[in-house]
Amino acid sequence: MAASSLTRAAIFVLRSSTAKIPLSKKPSSYYSLSTFPLTQSKVRNFPRFISSSVSAMASGSKESPSNNPGLNTTPDEATKGYILQQTMFRIKDPQVSLKFYSEVLGMSLLKRLDFPEMKFSLFFLGYEDTSSAPNDPVERTAWTFGRKATIELTHNWGTENDPNFKGYHNGNSEPRGFGHIGITVDDTYKACKRFESLGVEFVKKPDDGKMKGIAFIKDPDGYWIEIFDTETIGNVVGNAA
Repeated sequence: MAASSLTRAAIFVLRSSTAKIPLSKKPSSYYSLSTFPLTQSKVRNFPRFISSSVSAMASGSKESPSNNPGLNTTPDEATKGYILQQTMFRIKDPQVSLKFYSEVLGMSLLKRLDFPEMKFSLFFLGYEDTSSAPNDPVERTAWTFGRKATIELTHNWGTENDPNFKGYHNGNSEPRGFGHIGITVDDTYKACKRFESLGVEFVKKPDDGKMKGIAFIKDPDGYWIEIFDTETIGNVVGNAA
């Protein structure tokens, strides 16, 4: 992409909240920095910011260190062996949640841990062949904590029968924080048709909104789950790649 095009693209992104006319229909004179007083007032050294952004984008891939300030491409030797092992959700009713994650999403229960004194239980689920798991409970715990990308469901005893329990914040209402997890499926449309037949609640169906081909569903506690497949995700993100 030419530097002039990158400059215009960078300005357009910064001004997207106030721009009313599509980028392609604006005259070249529109892109003078003097036409962006609000942007300039909000970004210190605005011209330098635009210049550095254009230079960075022109110097390599979007994943290169020059385009991602703060990125370290040589991990500390002390982190060798680290893995992303679990994401934890608090749940109201383990019976309902276990049915959803095992029946609807096809996960297996890797390990259950109960803490009677503190009155809570943990359920670790994932896409693993449990036939290879050790029979010894302590060894199975260690095996579970060595699996990648598991879901940890935390149940505080009694919430399933508490009429005053209002549920947990899913991160997608104010104040927003956590967003969702993502599940890769073989075919997004096929998977969503099945989800619909099983009564799963949708946040977004594949053909809803601007990003066609991806979907969002909810688990029993309202946590969002993105659904996509590797065949279409490239087309979904388009020029963002």
